[in-house]
Amino acid sequence: MTSTSLPHLRADSPGAALSTGERRLSDLPLTVLVGVTGVGKSTALSALAGQTGRVLPDRREITDAVMILPLAGTPVADREERFRLTAQYRTGHPGGMAQALGSLVADTAHWGQTLVFDGLRGLDEVRYAAESYPSWRFVALGAPDSVRVGRLLGRGDTFDQIAGDQIGGDQVSRSNSDDLKTALLDIKGVQDVFSETELNQLAALTAQGHTPQDIAAKVKIVVSERRNYDPHAAEAYLRTLPPERALILDTVALNPEQVAAAVREWAGEAKA
Repeated sequence: MTSTSLPHLRADSPGAALSTGERRLSDLPLTVLVGVTGVGKSTALSALAGQTGRVLPDRREITDAVMILPLAGTPVADREERFRLTAQYRTGHPGGMAQALGSLVADTAHWGQTLVFDGLRGLDEVRYAAESYPSWRFVALGAPDSVRVGRLLGRGDTFDQIAGDQIGGDQVSRSNSDDLKTALLDIKGVQDVFSETELNQLAALTAQGHTPQDIAAKVKIVVSERRNYDPHAAEAYLRTLPPERALILDTVALNPEQVAAAVREWAGEAKA
């Protein structure tokens, strides 16, 4: 990893002295967003950026520089393949993204001393960060998995893609919701995440103009994330921390304005 892949950040070298103005991220007071795809982190991130300092390169960029490129040697866009590679990284780095982020050194002349990061996922990453980096604090956002699928369908992010041959092939090219339901049931682990009623509701999303292929791809993303990261276990752990270290928000019960207000109030209290 070079400074060109992550501007004004570099990998820490054991035993090496820091240059003037450099600080290890592990020692800085980071505010970290916690949550899987589609829980509404963008709203909280905007609120934090106005209260807490500069926003570091996001999880995707850190993943590319620290995990994906060293393992694959080339950029990887497919979400399922990225999950496989990051799982491979975690076999030697149990803290996952928390460990990757904590291994970096920042030029504080560029980044300043108080920073925001988006974000961590799952119990292993959150617990590693909380126990290893006592100056870090956390904002966790949650939403039901079916809601997350709907949000992914609505946001049009080109990164939200899965290779077509992994999600049912010709089956999901049909418009019939029964055919789509069959394709969804073929996704490995889908019934561990979604109930029968929820699968029926997801298959019926074709009536809102979404293609079966797109619905199946977004369901696959949510199932893959849940296989690798358990958001409920992460939230349960964060509830054991002092309130000044962890804020937990339900982004269905709260609208975006309420989420932003709660984040700003919490961040302001922490700075006081």
